[in-house]
Amino acid sequence: MDFLMSGLAACGACLFTNPLEVVKTRMQLQGELQAPGTYQRHYRNVFHAFITIGRVDGLAALQKGLAPALLYQFLMNGIRLGTYGLAEAGGYLHTAEGTLSPPRSAAAGALAGVMGAYLGSPIYMVKTHLQAQAASEIAVGHQYKHQGMFQALSEIGQKHGLVGLWRGALGGLPRVIIGSSTQLCTFSSTKDLITQWEILPPQSWKVALAAAMVSGIAVVLAMTPFDVVSTRLYNQPTDSQGKGLMYRGMLDALRQTARTEGIFGMYKGIGASYFRLGPHTILSLFFWDQLRTLYHTYTK
Repeated sequence: MDFLMSGLAACGACLFTNPLEVVKTRMQLQGELQAPGTYQRHYRNVFHAFITIGRVDGLAALQKGLAPALLYQFLMNGIRLGTYGLAEAGGYLHTAEGTLSPPRSAAAGALAGVMGAYLGSPIYMVKTHLQAQAASEIAVGHQYKHQGMFQALSEIGQKHGLVGLWRGALGGLPRVIIGSSTQLCTFSSTKDLITQWEILPPQSWKVALAAAMVSGIAVVLAMTPFDVVSTRLYNQPTDSQGKGLMYRGMLDALRQTARTEGIFGMYKGIGASYFRLGPHTILSLFFWDQLRTLYHTYTK
């Protein structure tokens, strides 16, 4: 039941934050491997990107990739939050004295994140392809011509087999390891501190909300550079064998991006990342915590 509640909580958050994921994806691909000032900036900031996409591609384009985004969130976070919840309920994250252990919490969050992200990697890749698709006048990055999630998965599978479907999966894992461990560790630790310091009533929904807000800020700061290169790894063009033509892997993508675009290139789309990851983290963790509380309350 923990897995189902976790997946549903993440899907609920995704419905509201997917337009920000579209904006974030395009801003991360804008000016790929080009020096600052040498390319046309179609998207100057988050708000300009929203207006531009809505005007040129239509308002429906702001929900591009929604189907794979929902499926990915259900699979990835169902496994990730569900596994972490079981570890927490089993007492594996606490010391002998009963206090939360940040190292155990971070390790459990990272392991749970890796499991969910690797299994959901083909869906995430297709989501990235679909969200990057745009009219030629505002297109950034490589443009795949998929007609939908199932057509894309079928086409990639037929051309490149299972290996092609999981292209970029290993390169995307550092993003998930850092993001998941940071998110779940800071969420649990903040909840624990708020309860210990009696800042808010222990059973109040405000405890989970405050902890989720702190977690959202920490995740964006830690995860954005790895998120940028992960998006590019998934979206890069491939040869006939399904091998990426621009990057050999995560380290090569980090090196090339830093060398050509500088430190700010590593944080492209951080505004969109915060507006997307912040609310998504807050909503998904809050929904997850409240659903678990209700379930365990009524099943005692």
